[in-house]
Amino acid sequence: MSKGTIHNRNKFLNHIADRLGRERKTDVQLPDWEYQPQWDVHQDRMEDELYSLFKENSEEKGTYVVETTKDELAETVEDIMERYGGGTMVATKDNRFDDYGLTDVLTKNDVHVWEPASGNLNIEVAKQANIGFLFSDVSLAESGTITQFNDRDIARSVSLLPVAYAAIVPKSSIVPRMTQATEQIHKQVEDGQNISPYINFITGPSNSADIEMNIVVGVHGPVKAAHIVVLDA
Repeated sequence: MSKGTIHNRNKFLNHIADRLGRERKTDVQLPDWEYQPQWDVHQDRMEDELYSLFKENSEEKGTYVVETTKDELAETVEDIMERYGGGTMVATKDNRFDDYGLTDVLTKNDVHVWEPASGNLNIEVAKQANIGFLFSDVSLAESGTITQFNDRDIARSVSLLPVAYAAIVPKSSIVPRMTQATEQIHKQVEDGQNISPYINFITGPSNSADIEMNIVVGVHGPVKAAHIVVLDA
């Protein structure tokens, strides 16, 4: 993400400090925390145990979980297409679809691949789609959550607008909890990498109990969700 120019920053901060009646601080030290329990949660779990926890918490939220391998992934994706009625479908523009041998499946089933140059056409397709296909960048065992590092090619509309989303979850992407996901983001910053302008944490089908504590599914997004876990990836 490109860096912009900040105008009048010092003037603004000096004014705030003056109104608070104190000298402006120019150096902030990160506290040396005595206790950091967030790093201990589920740290003793092995990879298979993390996957079991991810599956359990995904299903608890109403997400359909299916296991597969790289060799059988294309067939599994077609099963998901059939499960959710096929029709109009959309996928992110992600090189991993090719890496995982899914390009032919998308082409054969007329899946619209997000193309920034097409502008609003992408959004219109996504709004009419039965299924949106995407990859999970980091998957959280503690809550059954997938993470989408969005950019101009990997658009959040693909997971938000269709009736159902289907996330391909490499087993190796499963970590204990959000602590590890944010650690990855902080490391990208420390390494001078451009981070995603929008990071999407998605936990199952959209639902809300705001009105009289009655669960209503599909209020702000898909009414169905599938996690396709690739066991050897």
